[in-house]
Amino acid sequence: MFTFLENGLTSDYDSAQLQFQRRLSQGLTALASYTWSHCIDYGSSNLIIGFQRGNCDFDVRHNFSSAFSYDLPNVGHNGLVNAIVHHWGIDDRFTARTGFPVNITGSQIFLPVTGKFVWSGVDIVQGEPLYVAQCASPLPTGPAQIGCPGGKGINPAAFASVPIDPNTGLPTHSATAPRNFARGFGAWQMDMAVRREFPIQERLKLQFRAEAFNIFNHPNFGTINAGLGQQTFGETTSTLANSLGILSPLYQMGGARSMQFALKLLF
Repeated sequence: MFTFLENGLTSDYDSAQLQFQRRLSQGLTALASYTWSHCIDYGSSNLIIGFQRGNCDFDVRHNFSSAFSYDLPNVGHNGLVNAIVHHWGIDDRFTARTGFPVNITGSQIFLPVTGKFVWSGVDIVQGEPLYVAQCASPLPTGPAQIGCPGGKGINPAAFASVPIDPNTGLPTHSATAPRNFARGFGAWQMDMAVRREFPIQERLKLQFRAEAFNIFNHPNFGTINAGLGQQTFGETTSTLANSLGILSPLYQMGGARSMQFALKLLF
């Protein structure tokens, strides 16, 4: 006797990857990588979303990263020149990606069969743009149109809640908006370090480093409010670093420009 069980849910990931690598030559080493990818599944890790095939929660289509390390050539041979211009180096890292998906949630409903609360999804309103540059800001005299944080917001008028049947408590039809089809903000950042080494012995040296994170102080915006009907729907209310909420915003991608200095003993 054999028992065969199948859950029927799948996930797919496809990508094209390119890489350039320059091995150490004349003091310079470099690496650059680009990935185009598309991920599709039935719900990623979000247990309160009903099974619906669509873009994964982590579906980032374009991702680019590069880095180089360069030891500046030593020039001059007298003691004063050696002390000033010898043993300098530069390290650099650049990362850029397109935005993560945004899933417009709609109303929360209860499914008696599974005992879970799930989101009903939303319908697409034809003729309305998906994104807008002007967002509504609440004022004592009523809402006013101001520039959206980051220059882009999801248009509330582009969606309508799926009607709920009062007898069953379930949606009258399946939502027409696909799961995770809207997109949030992309992000890019450059980090750079300048270093100087001070030889002490043949196998012992002291290294001083000055490091700058997000050296151009480029603003990267974070999570977008996906709750249709809420006051800040379609807008981001924090930076990327604050949205991640793992480390200090100063020391992870998306934070304001910050610097640190370090001494390292190499042997």
